[in-house]
Amino acid sequence: MSNNKNLKGYAARAYAESLSEFGELIHLPRCGGYLLKRQIPGTSEFDAMGNYPLFFCEDWSQLAVDLAQLPEEIVSVSIVADPFGDYSVKQLEECFDVVNPFKVHYIVNLDQGIEKIGTRHHRKQARSAQEDIQVEVCKDPIGFIDHWNELYQTLARRHNIHGVRAFSKKAFQQQLSMSEIVVHEAFYQGEIVGAQLFFIQGDVVHCHLGAVNDKGYQVGAFYALDYYSFEYFSGKARKLDLGGGAGLSGGHRDGLSLYKKGWSSETPPVSFCGKIMNPAGYAALSPLQGQEGTRYFPAYRAGEFS
Repeated sequence: MSNNKNLKGYAARAYAESLSEFGELIHLPRCGGYLLKRQIPGTSEFDAMGNYPLFFCEDWSQLAVDLAQLPEEIVSVSIVADPFGDYSVKQLEECFDVVNPFKVHYIVNLDQGIEKIGTRHHRKQARSAQEDIQVEVCKDPIGFIDHWNELYQTLARRHNIHGVRAFSKKAFQQQLSMSEIVVHEAFYQGEIVGAQLFFIQGDVVHCHLGAVNDKGYQVGAFYALDYYSFEYFSGKARKLDLGGGAGLSGGHRDGLSLYKKGWSSETPPVSFCGKIMNPAGYAALSPLQGQEGTRYFPAYRAGEFS
């Protein structure tokens, strides 16, 4: 049986609990992962999803056993698998009904040396931004909650982010209280213009979230923040995961993808996985929602993250 005491960041119970207002926490005891049980809108039925943005567990070989023992009321399960997880695609296909490419993640190889990270354009923009922007490690993450919440809500409004992806102040309070979180703050003329949140898990650093205000966009705060993070985490980890691009398709042409690609040295694919737990219940729900022809999984939630 799994022991979660050593799990950090996205894999930790504390992170899963920070999302509990979006669903009821389900602990998978053998693999060591967590799901969120959610009511399906307009029905009395439930399904489950992995923690946003990625599902992590300690023992992937035990995931199928845990899923088989979920309550009968769970109609379906969907996760986005940790791209660095100890599993094969074959294992995922044996465990799930749907295993599809989701979108790539943009990874920075910290072993290559800071002077080799990114394109010449990105390095030039970072050096320029650093002339006016000071980036520091936040010494009191929980005390930073109001600044961070304001920055992120500005981002959420700008990009129409809603649901679990928008988090909440309560969720951020719990995340910023986690001992392993690392927060970088960006200052321009003494005022906070942006910040980034990170989790270190083994030899990989995950950039959890980043946000800047209008002035931060104008002065290139993301360039300064990212370059500082590469310097800061070099020697502490081997890879830094910048996450994926905008939207669900991962088409690589949106502005965020192009920006992250300019820093990255590799782009491993990420798998979206779905499993129908109650075939009759699932079949009854999809036509009810008018989505019986969609490739989206679960079909009855099509458009949820648009």
